[in-house]
Amino acid sequence: MSRIRELETLVAIADTGAFTRAGKRLGMSPPAVTRTVAALEDRLGAQMFHRTTRRVRLTDAGARLVESSRRLLTELESAECEAVGITATPHGHLTITGSVTFGRDILTQLVADFLNGQPKIAVSLVLVDRVVNLIEEGIDVGIRLGELPDSSLVAIKVGAVRRLLLASPEYLDRHGAPRSAEDLKNHAIIAFTGLMPGTDIRVFKDGKPVLVSVRPRLTVNDAGAALAAAMDGNGVAPALSYMVKRQVADGRLVVVLKSLSPPPVPVHLVYPAGRLLSAKVRAFVDFARPRLKRVLADASN
Repeated sequence: MSRIRELETLVAIADTGAFTRAGKRLGMSPPAVTRTVAALEDRLGAQMFHRTTRRVRLTDAGARLVESSRRLLTELESAECEAVGITATPHGHLTITGSVTFGRDILTQLVADFLNGQPKIAVSLVLVDRVVNLIEEGIDVGIRLGELPDSSLVAIKVGAVRRLLLASPEYLDRHGAPRSAEDLKNHAIIAFTGLMPGTDIRVFKDGKPVLVSVRPRLTVNDAGAALAAAMDGNGVAPALSYMVKRQVADGRLVVVLKSLSPPPVPVHLVYPAGRLLSAKVRAFVDFARPRLKRVLADASN
């Protein structure tokens, strides 16, 4: 049994928290993972994990070996890169995730541009309106909008977006523009559940958050549908600034109550910590970071 494979398996279990998920990452069957750990423990004469039916937890000896293994595996990868030249072409399959609307408006084109310069990389783009567990679901890189909870993810801030309220010029001609948060109660509200899960609109007044209870005339679970309804003159809709950059620029939508907009929402590139940063992930992060910063800087103005 390769000692390197034993250490890779140990680190993968520590990262994913389960033998089965470690096997998926490494392309090993669950019995093979178990045999590898058993061989390591037998050779060292020490237990690496405390195992129960619900969780796997490192022992003190396991935690010390994981820390040393990460350094050793990183040095090994660096040595291999030097051997073949630091300009070796990144290759393999990359899985990237983001929200449906962000994916449609920004991420799909970004990935297409990336692939044009990376002939040996294939990408799976997973667009879902939920927080994906990158490790459990085998995702290499994610784009997250919003504050990040404490986690094992490496996070690189690439910008921010603003929460806005918008309506068409035709709607505002007919009904007038709201001049205060309370005025929203007298307007037709188009609720996009991704930004407005209940019946409250969140605004900021005198630097403090204020919830305005409204009765939406239309509720949809897709930002594109909400904005289409707003452009057709059916009411006031919430959106993030990147979603409506073109529509505002060409006059199809008008921002209302901009002075009451909440603080900007941060956007991060994230990937799992503690695993070796492969050439393909490094290539995408280096490619995406400056481009996302430019796009989001334009969208947040």
